[in-house]
Amino acid sequence: MCGIAGILSLNPSSISLERLQKMAAVIAHRGPDGEKFWINNNVTTGFAHRRLTIIDTSESASQPMHFLDRYTIVFNGEIYNYIELREILKNQGYHFRTQSDTEVLLAAYDCYREKCLQYFDGMFAFAIWDEKEQILFAARDRFGEKPFYYTFDEKQFLFASERKSLWAAGINKKINEPLLLNYLAFGITDIPIDKTITYYQDVFSLPPANFITCSIASNRVNPENDYEFSMSNYWDIDKEAKIKITRDEAIEKFRELFSISIKRRLRSDVPLGASLSGGLDSSSIVAEICNQVASDNKLETFSATFPGFKKDESVYIQQLAEKFNIKNTSIEPTGDDLIKNFETLCYYHEEPFSSASIYAQYKVFETAAKNNIKVLLDGQGADEILGGYQKYIHWYLQELLKSSTKNYFLEKRALKKNKIDFSWGWRNCLAAWFPGQAAFQLEKREAKKLMHLDELADEFRNEYFDRQSIFKPLVFKLNDILYFNAKQSGLEELLRYADRNSMAHGREVRLPFLNHELAQFIFSLPAQYKIHDGWTKWLLRSAMQAELPSTITWRKDKIGYEPPQKEWMENKSLQEYIHEAKKKLVEERILKPDVLSKKIQPKDAHAAENYDWRYLIAATCMTK
Repeated sequence: MCGIAGILSLNPSSISLERLQKMAAVIAHRGPDGEKFWINNNVTTGFAHRRLTIIDTSESASQPMHFLDRYTIVFNGEIYNYIELREILKNQGYHFRTQSDTEVLLAAYDCYREKCLQYFDGMFAFAIWDEKEQILFAARDRFGEKPFYYTFDEKQFLFASERKSLWAAGINKKINEPLLLNYLAFGITDIPIDKTITYYQDVFSLPPANFITCSIASNRVNPENDYEFSMSNYWDIDKEAKIKITRDEAIEKFRELFSISIKRRLRSDVPLGASLSGGLDSSSIVAEICNQVASDNKLETFSATFPGFKKDESVYIQQLAEKFNIKNTSIEPTGDDLIKNFETLCYYHEEPFSSASIYAQYKVFETAAKNNIKVLLDGQGADEILGGYQKYIHWYLQELLKSSTKNYFLEKRALKKNKIDFSWGWRNCLAAWFPGQAAFQLEKREAKKLMHLDELADEFRNEYFDRQSIFKPLVFKLNDILYFNAKQSGLEELLRYADRNSMAHGREVRLPFLNHELAQFIFSLPAQYKIHDGWTKWLLRSAMQAELPSTITWRKDKIGYEPPQKEWMENKSLQEYIHEAKKKLVEERILKPDVLSKKIQPKDAHAAENYDWRYLIAATCMTK
């Protein structure tokens, strides 16, 4: 886990040690254990690397790393199955001088070229320079756990782990106004139909499961450019795949794949722990870790708790700590803490975020850092692939309504028996039979909502509203919406939060539910194995019921890692922050002046109309 940056250009004045040092300095938090730089002899390529030592902490494993007098790499992330890959590559005749996964990655690229990506179980963003072919090869992991930003003009191509490196290199920082508008209206900053677009103009994101090549060979097609650039996708979830398997067999296979994923993500040469929220996902990870780790090696876990708050999960955290004899350290973030850390938080995130939940996560990683735990396993991704959010219920019922009326009525009764809160009406019935019309109506509703937000300045809204940015998918079955959230809109944003919060404190976060073999297996199962008998995430619950207290396994309430944001927003000092944020947005002609006379509306973290929170974050991120 590290911070990476680089420059590719035929103009030697574009590549200098000073420029690379500036790019590295602003992401020093990503790699507090050291820095190194490299410029090739022809001065066409320069790399910068900030190191966070996790696997093979020796100096020989530092980066930029060179291989076979041909390749040079900067790499952010982990290849969890590097031990198995090393043995395969040894049989192919490769020799290794380190115990690092970085060297295995280089050998795999030399052996398989871009097909090496198919072999990796990992989270990664890396760039490899091939001196012989004069080609830069860069890739990002399947789900987008690790970031890779880039920018270019006719004469240079720059990349980095965070956009602040690009700004440090002299690239202009200018907000992408249509995405600012979307954030103020809906609280999101991504566009599902184009994953390269980011919150800042002329700064792009390499989409998950994609790789790029940049060639500066003399035979380039366009002589006006210093390089040729191409992008390709290397993996996708097959949401149409189906396997015939009984429920018992599915539970057994899930346990097998989950166990393998945990085992690989426990590989570390530095102290390792876990995040623990008290929910099913993090509790399942903790239980499996304790199954695999010797009992005398006491697991350390870290939590955010909110005494007195109705959604505090302290009681479940305590149950886990007692059952598995783990050492849990809890932090109790407050509104005053948020105010004290607010501008720093915005600096690390670079763009607006959805709620104060991000701050709670930030404090958990800070607590781990204070306790010298460098790596944490976390439960993100489970809801998106296993159908954990209650919003998925109505899509599941729509699928049942078309496929089996009997099962549709049985499932509705089971949900009501479990007192699960879900929405269902005649529009859902129509959506089951006319998904295209349903998607159109949802887009129409979102557009109408945006156009009727009376606090937005008319000129700003009219100039930057883009109907394509509120794309809604066609949903015929549960897998369609799970795929949309896992691969197109939703999960990647949460992964960005986790990356920024963990790296702000020089910590690494690993996500066992995002092992690609595990994810594909789950997508290949019938929908009834994900939501069944009135329960979301039925497969995970069933797989873990013998390991966890039933009060956790079969909890009926779903709490989405939520702090008391509404209470915090009632804090006088924070309200002053919000008022100043509104003033700034009025000055920028983004909001109407009369917004300043309106009373601030505190909202819960996951409330739909969380406008004052968004004003606060958007205005602060303009200057951070």
